[in-house]
Amino acid sequence: MSPTSPASSSDGASPVSRTCPRNPPSTRRLTTAQALVAFLARQYTERDGRRHRLISATWGIFGHGNVAGIGQALVEAGNGRRNSEGTRNGGGTRNGDGTRNGDGQRNRTRPRMPYLQGRNEQAMVHAAVGYARQSGRLSAHAVTTSIGPGATNLVTGAALATINHLPVLLLPGDTFATRPADPVLQQLEVPYAGDVSVNDCLRPVSRYFDRVTRPEALIPAALQAMRVLADPAETGAVTLALPQDVQVEAYDWPDEFFAERVWRVRRPAPDTAELEAAVRAVRSARRPLIVAGGGVRHSGAEETLAAFTAATRIPVASTQAGKGALRHDHPADVGGIGHTGTATADELARTADLVIGVGTRYTDFTTASGTLFQNPAVRFLNLNITGFDAHKLAALPLVADARTGLEALTSALAGRGYRIDPAYETEYTGAKEAWEEQVEASFTTPDPTARPTQTQVLGLLDTLVTEEDILINAAGSLPGDLHKLWRTRSRDQYHVEYGYSCMGYEIPAAIGVLLATEAQGHEGRPVWALVGDGTYLMNPTEIVTAVQENLPLRLLILQNHGYASIGGLSEAVGGERLGTAYRHRDPDGGFTGPPLPVDLAANAASLGMRVLRASTVDDLRKALAEARGADGPTCVYVETETPDTVSGPPPAQAWWDVPVAETASRPAAVTAREEYDRRVAARRHHL
Repeated sequence: MSPTSPASSSDGASPVSRTCPRNPPSTRRLTTAQALVAFLARQYTERDGRRHRLISATWGIFGHGNVAGIGQALVEAGNGRRNSEGTRNGGGTRNGDGTRNGDGQRNRTRPRMPYLQGRNEQAMVHAAVGYARQSGRLSAHAVTTSIGPGATNLVTGAALATINHLPVLLLPGDTFATRPADPVLQQLEVPYAGDVSVNDCLRPVSRYFDRVTRPEALIPAALQAMRVLADPAETGAVTLALPQDVQVEAYDWPDEFFAERVWRVRRPAPDTAELEAAVRAVRSARRPLIVAGGGVRHSGAEETLAAFTAATRIPVASTQAGKGALRHDHPADVGGIGHTGTATADELARTADLVIGVGTRYTDFTTASGTLFQNPAVRFLNLNITGFDAHKLAALPLVADARTGLEALTSALAGRGYRIDPAYETEYTGAKEAWEEQVEASFTTPDPTARPTQTQVLGLLDTLVTEEDILINAAGSLPGDLHKLWRTRSRDQYHVEYGYSCMGYEIPAAIGVLLATEAQGHEGRPVWALVGDGTYLMNPTEIVTAVQENLPLRLLILQNHGYASIGGLSEAVGGERLGTAYRHRDPDGGFTGPPLPVDLAANAASLGMRVLRASTVDDLRKALAEARGADGPTCVYVETETPDTVSGPPPAQAWWDVPVAETASRPAAVTAREEYDRRVAARRHHL
């Protein structure tokens, strides 16, 4: 992907210097860090005629590895400077890019590179990922850290970004390139390689990695970084490791480096032969099923998918990333698919003769670990922007942008008279109605004075939200309940990170989403971070950031005294729930004593949140309504009841392969292995 690059224009970063008396080139003497920040401020993406700033802000925690370099460059870019009244920019309500003016209102003059203050490096990456997803991957954030633990704390967030194909620019400090002191503070010494630092652990989780050991090496590295970030088939975490001495070294940079660049986000059309093969496959199918993945959302292809289903009546199941591709009440929507899917979608998957994957990676949850698609004649047609994913499951590939590909497929089928058998449509719409009855039963709260179950909490939230609300979750038992039960009302309401399923993602991601909605001009959209107690304890630090920025984060904490999801899995595979409850030790050394006296509500309040406690269904209904109307960070805390057979969620509709001990002395594991052997026999290799 090549950018367009109009003539350079000065942004006032530095005076122009001339180094050659004859035909002198125009240059600017800047440090490497200053040059990088100035460069990033001039990068844009463009898709469908709309332009977006590619790197709209930088998160940072400073230490000796970046404070004098990137930190000073961000000051040069206008962060923290005094205005004409002598007051510092800060306080009060905020801009989508993080800037404020001196009296606490929105700053009319934004820094060239706004700075956002985080509390944990991993959390800063999560916030950047939430921002990128909400921005349609067209705008992203950078994250700067010092060397050592600050840099290694990036690894989990980087893996999450890359697995989910979401852009984030990582700028970790690095040890001295010139090695005047060796080792320096926090340096990892590798006896067999002098050029290795802890930043090398970011290589396998980055889509592009470079270590900038000379100032002039920044030019090709920065251009490659932007190319990858803006490429929908390549994007993910991008790392530019910056030795601390190189960051502060001055260099005469050509003005052309700072020219405004527009990186056009391509929408590749399908190959003619692949399209014709796809049309033949669809026309010959009697029981086709669409599996909509995250690529539908990233492409903005929801309306195109709806038009395709209107023409063909093919039902649409969704992955965690694809949920919301159609509204829950769309006639063709049959809900989530796979281990956490609906009975409707999973039964259609078992009998489908053609599975049309649109923008999906087919993870093991989606395919029920290779046991879901059981029709002996089943074949796959995969529409994906990457050839790697398009060829999975021995599929017919249709390598293209999701929207462009669906448009081409719809057009090619038009006039050829294809539509599914009306009996098939009647079958799946009837099954969907039956499933909705199960959803209602799970959401029902007959006793307003009782402690709610987790699914009843979701039911109460379901009655409150509109298409404006956004729900964020990532780990625990909530993703399963949400995938099966949640009624998605808009294309971006359902934000469940399940590519990496990272505990601790929700709170910082919600901050990123709030920043993105404000930048899009949609300030005021209610954004909910749904967390269990295990997830909350992993990463509550960015509550402080939400309070500092006065972001109206709605945090819903469900206290069930442990890891509910993994506890159930542990029981199913013979692990007997070891280490999954937050309880005191018993006399035998186990964890079956009383619940730990941990007050998460008090903890959230100590970090600056307003907290609403709810102990009953009625309390919770009122607290949720109050939180939704709040204009600042607000937490709703509720202890949930263990579900019974009436109010609990429907059981899993498909299997998930978690290997069980082949030999064991305890009955629980022996029984679990017998069930495992029975299930694994149904696995298929689609060749």
